[in-house]
Amino acid sequence: QVQLVESGGGLVQAGGSLRLSCAASGRTFSSYAMGWFRQAPGKGREGVSVIGSSDDSTWYADFADGRFAISRDNAKNTVYLQMSSLKPEDTAVYYCAADPFGGSRSSQYHNWGQGIHVSVSS
Repeated sequence: QVQLVESGGGLVQAGGSLRLSCAASGRTFSSYAMGWFRQAPGKGREGVSVIGSSDDSTWYADFADGRFAISRDNAKNTVYLQMSSLKPEDTAVYYCAADPFGGSRSSQYHNWGQGIHVSVSS
């Protein structure tokens, strides 16, 4: 088990940037693939980006590719999501998730943060 706490959300104007952070507890953070997911009002949870545990391989949803960047700092037990050129449709609750194997689907993850709000105004 790993405990996850997100931070860095808030309100930003369209075109602006935010950096989300997810701090993990435990000594095995480096063995987990880490994912960011989001859920907009009235919609299902969707994958945003994933970073692998061992080789830092990354995956991005089409809407995130070129605008968002995922990274991790194993020394700080933290994963980041740098979001740029934000759009109103990026408004959602963003969740951090961890799993030994990872993947782009939320069903593949068993450890979740509580979520953090991101609101993008037009």
